[in-house]
Amino acid sequence: MYRTIHINPVLPGQSRSSVLVIYTGGTLGMVYDRQNDQLVPFDFDQVLDRVPEIRRLDFELTVIVLNELIDSSNMKPTNWINLGRIIRENYDAYDSFVILHGTDTMAYTASALSFLLDGLNKPVILTGAQLPIGVARSDARENFITAMEIAAAQENGRPMVPEVCIYFNSLLLRGNRAKKKESVHFNAFHSENYPHLAMAGVNIEYNTPFIRSYSPDSGLMVYEEMDTHVVALPLFPGINHKIISSILGIPGLKGLVLESYGAGNAPTETWFLHALEHAVERGLTIFNVSQCDGGRVTQGRYQTSKHLDKIGVLSGSDITMEAAITKLMFLLANEADPERLKKRLIEPICGEMSL
Repeated sequence: MYRTIHINPVLPGQSRSSVLVIYTGGTLGMVYDRQNDQLVPFDFDQVLDRVPEIRRLDFELTVIVLNELIDSSNMKPTNWINLGRIIRENYDAYDSFVILHGTDTMAYTASALSFLLDGLNKPVILTGAQLPIGVARSDARENFITAMEIAAAQENGRPMVPEVCIYFNSLLLRGNRAKKKESVHFNAFHSENYPHLAMAGVNIEYNTPFIRSYSPDSGLMVYEEMDTHVVALPLFPGINHKIISSILGIPGLKGLVLESYGAGNAPTETWFLHALEHAVERGLTIFNVSQCDGGRVTQGRYQTSKHLDKIGVLSGSDITMEAAITKLMFLLANEADPERLKKRLIEPICGEMSL
């Protein structure tokens, strides 16, 4: 399933922490192959040649390389579950974890892991790069080094950030609050509805009040199921009855994330509301999420959203699309009681939304 590479820092006898790096694939680990004129994954056995700064780190470092590297566009819930298993298997042996991941679906993976890793009390930092590590202007080295520094950071023997995060371009963000917003600039990830957890400049400044508290008595429980019978439905002017009926009629569909306008608004046409109402009556869970990156759903504030409230559509508050999809997958697989599922869906589980 994976191979393990142990890297000794300059001062192995004085290491302050131990970090396990999990390389899943993605742009960060690519180098240019002159012979074939293409980018290929580099051999992590030679990571010290590519990132010589590692020699100056004062913590122990181990790298796990998946046998089958994954382009993040091919990331699936089974891969999230596999990452959870790897963390569980190594949880007692390491103080923190860094996951090297492609950027396109990194926010989905971070959100999913935040739900799957119940009782997490150690840092799990995801990072990647916009340019491969083998390119001169790459952002890979800084992202990689700083993500490891943050993962290893402790205060009074406790980790500084005991939660799932994304580190990218000087900012540490809560994983289930982050979204990829840029495809060509280095500041790829943003968190519109929650403050950053740390900023890396000359020093790393931690935004302590917004970091999840360390819980000394909590134990890790890793869930191993996600239900993929879900779909996202973005609303747009001109959406018609055939489209809605086709989506709501998908065999086996259990959950729908409705991407509504503004503060949770949707059309008030009778056919539209009846279609949603009948779907809810059949047992479909509909989760209302705003198309806006900032702000939140406030069902009932406007007349156009009061109807959704009445027919049983659930408000997603300020949750991101990525967190909404993965939370729905998680709860559908792990919460058997329909009423309890609804209650947990509209309340924060691990800081993914505001009340």
